[in-house]
Amino acid sequence: MPSPSAEPALSLSLSEWLVLCLVAEAPRHGFAIARLLGPDGSLGQVWRVPKPVVYRALQRLEQLGLVRTTGMEVSSEGPVRSLVDVTPDGRAAASGWLARPAGHNRDVRSELLAKLALLDRSGADPRPLLDAQREQLRPVAAALQERLAAAAGFDCTIAAWRWETLSATLRFLDVLSSQPVA
Repeated sequence: MPSPSAEPALSLSLSEWLVLCLVAEAPRHGFAIARLLGPDGSLGQVWRVPKPVVYRALQRLEQLGLVRTTGMEVSSEGPVRSLVDVTPDGRAAASGWLARPAGHNRDVRSELLAKLALLDRSGADPRPLLDAQREQLRPVAAALQERLAAAAGFDCTIAAWRWETLSATLRFLDVLSSQPVA
């Protein structure tokens, strides 16, 4: 996996990143991506993306040169579908994003879980990402612990909430890191 710094500076939504990573797995059409990200899809349990958002994401990713239409696929279930494949820039961006920890503890539920699900689909070892996430959160935990010790009133309530949430996240990362890679 490339280092997180190898990723181009892109501003994509979580939905766009997920669509890009799914296209990087294998050429797909939008309907297949929408099924994976729908309520009954394997990734929909982590982050649901409505079908119109999938198609908008594919358009934007194509405009950015991260994916390209490579052909058409006939379907017995509807119209001919455009097959989309990742470009080399798209593959590099997806790989870099998958290696980068979530930027904030509040993004662990969505972004980190989505990355872990994608890594699991590919059979990749999640431990480098888990280690990077832990390292990113440790200084935040230390600062929160100091803030909690000095807080009073409702500031103490907020600091305690943030500390307990972050502590749970760090325990979660430890549990996952201790599990054998399948």
